[in-house]
Amino acid sequence: MMALQFCPHCRTALVLSPVHGRERESCPACDYVAFHKPAPVVLAIIEHADRLVLIRRNCEPLAGYWAPPGGYVELGESLEDAVVREAREETGLEIAVDGLVGAFSQAGVRALILAYRAHSIGGEPRAGDDAGDLCLVAPGQVPLQRPPEHGELIDHWFFDVIRDVTAPWQWGHGARKTMMRG
Repeated sequence: MMALQFCPHCRTALVLSPVHGRERESCPACDYVAFHKPAPVVLAIIEHADRLVLIRRNCEPLAGYWAPPGGYVELGESLEDAVVREAREETGLEIAVDGLVGAFSQAGVRALILAYRAHSIGGEPRAGDDAGDLCLVAPGQVPLQRPPEHGELIDHWFFDVIRDVTAPWQWGHGARKTMMRG
């Protein structure tokens, strides 16, 4: 399925043609090729007062679900800067980034999620920006959420990412500490 219809350079209608071994949108007039790249998204797995910080998402994907705060990386900021900014905007907390938990990708989804461990160093937890609510979750008390019944590929993939990055908090305190250090 084509995402672009016209060449951004000369406005000629794009066609699908083989480029570098794949069907890609390309311009027959000026040889422009549309290379679709995933956008980097960060998640902040924040510990605050021995609790995991989760927000209730107001926006798609997964509006209404509990998830770690996060969002798109903006031009001119590092991944870590984006984690700090998103945490501040969505939770009111100032954080220190402790390390990368993992990188998550899915064919057909135009996002790359980079999840980071962090801990609060200031501020008061409050829902902000596009967070509908905020909760502080004790180890072993992560809210159970049903997988999305409908929705797009991104909904199902993002649900799995949330489950994976919050998994250490689904166990007791000792198991979580071991996983969070790793």
